[in-house]
Amino acid sequence: MPEVIEFSGPVLTGPETVEHGLWSVDGRLTFSRPAAPPDRILAGCVLPGFADAHCHIGLGPGGPVDSATAEEQARADLNAGTLLVRDAGSPADTRWMQGGRDFPVLIRAGRHVARTRRYLRGFAEEVEPGGLVEAVRKQARDGDGWVKLVGDWIDRGIGDLAPCFPAAVVRDAVQAAHDEGARVTAHCFAEDTLDQMLDAGIDCIEHATGLLPRHLPRFAEQGVPIVPTLINIATFPDIAAQAEPKFPRYAAHMRALWERRSERVGEAYEAGVRIFAGTDAGSVIGHGRIADEILALHAAGLPMAAALDASCWSARAWLGADSIAEGARADVVVCREDPRMVPETIRVLAHVVLGGRVIR
Repeated sequence: MPEVIEFSGPVLTGPETVEHGLWSVDGRLTFSRPAAPPDRILAGCVLPGFADAHCHIGLGPGGPVDSATAEEQARADLNAGTLLVRDAGSPADTRWMQGGRDFPVLIRAGRHVARTRRYLRGFAEEVEPGGLVEAVRKQARDGDGWVKLVGDWIDRGIGDLAPCFPAAVVRDAVQAAHDEGARVTAHCFAEDTLDQMLDAGIDCIEHATGLLPRHLPRFAEQGVPIVPTLINIATFPDIAAQAEPKFPRYAAHMRALWERRSERVGEAYEAGVRIFAGTDAGSVIGHGRIADEILALHAAGLPMAAALDASCWSARAWLGADSIAEGARADVVVCREDPRMVPETIRVLAHVVLGGRVIR
């Protein structure tokens, strides 16, 4: 007999919409009461499983990790309610995790593509400008519809952040990915890199700490979302302190980007820029911190319903996944209270349900 789970509390089918009466039957959601009595009744406020739009399963501080460590990372995310991951670049082949039965549903971006000796060692496929287009084509074919570019990094010759590739080459690379049916996202800290990426027709920007008022209309008009990774941006003062002796200009720049991190996100939200939640877990950020990122977005000025939307309904639609709907896969989290009213309730979930199985 198929397992039946009854959800007895309010069901958030959108940021502002609430329904009552939801069941999981054999791993699928239904609003129609099944004939069979429930095997379990879960009480609390029901939301779609969280989506982490910038996560690195299979990546550690020194590069790729072994399968046991990758599994620990995935389970930490799962236990925190992250049931959908867009892996924004990993040197490890994590395709063995896909299927969504024991781990979060995983959308891979392949490996980062970076300029030679202009990124963290062991993370990326490193190329010179002449090899960027073909490297992007390769990653587009190896991933699940996404390619991750490293748009800027410190240039030790000038002692500050600078774009990694010429604008014309970036434009050709983005077009090559689109020709392969993939979308492109880019790591961008600095201000000028954003202009380059918008000109190239980029599909998403990670971090976006260089957002200026001049950028906001273009982001909104072109429909380019940002994934601010605020809990990672919190590490900028430490990065600046380490760089200060050799690269004082870069250190000052990183501090300035950090100081306005919240204002930039709030301004982007007010301008109608789409914002999605991503933790950047996997290098210096630990896994299982999606609640921290959602709450950081709220603290930056997003209403709590919008901060939840950045990891729930809109995030899932953007990534091509169902939320809470008739016949959808039963990937949900259950909070003890309505998180729109009591935000901190997302830190300790009552239940996590993956594909109709109660994980916790």
